[in-house]
Amino acid sequence: MIDKFQQIPLPYLPEYSSKEMQQRSQIFFENLSARRTIRNFSDKPIPRDVIEKCIKTAGTAPSGANMQPWHFVLISDLEIKRKIRIAAEKEEKEFYKNRAPKEWLEALDPLGTDDQKPYLETAPWLIAIFMQRYGNLSDGRKVKHYYGLESVGIATGMLITAIHNAGLASLTHTPSPMSFLNIILKRPINERPFLLLVVGHPAKNTKVPNINRKPLDNILTEF
Repeated sequence: MIDKFQQIPLPYLPEYSSKEMQQRSQIFFENLSARRTIRNFSDKPIPRDVIEKCIKTAGTAPSGANMQPWHFVLISDLEIKRKIRIAAEKEEKEFYKNRAPKEWLEALDPLGTDDQKPYLETAPWLIAIFMQRYGNLSDGRKVKHYYGLESVGIATGMLITAIHNAGLASLTHTPSPMSFLNIILKRPINERPFLLLVVGHPAKNTKVPNINRKPLDNILTEF
């Protein structure tokens, strides 16, 4: 059995007035509404501690049984980034040529994506996110991680939000399969690659597709 957690008082949570809650939620919404995925990155350096704080923020995410089944690999080494780009483009070429169904390619076409991923080398930071299928207890026993994908997905969303809040841009990259990340980054077999996040500043004169988000009445049902 896993030891029970000691119960402690709830850490301080500010209680805002209705007006303050409305203002804060509106400001936060406007900030996140400006978040856009980009594919043209500058090589402008970003302090390591900024990215580390964003990852620490992701590490505060809720998880099944508090197992925290995530591991983040922070990459700035040029040789490692080059290896990742070569491996990713190999999978992407196969995807666009043979694996992707016609409907998916048609859905991607307006975004202008292809199998070339230069940003994997240009951007100053890559963050490889792994989901741990199981963990190891202090006594050497293995414990299965339940709701791993859901937990890591929540943490990744918080990471993307923290990166945007820091004034940076990101790109979620999911070549399939991603097992090459285990090999290049020397991760153990209990870890499954979840997503590769590209982080940096936009290149000069970067453009993004003119897209819209679904309106509230399309994503919300109320009873």
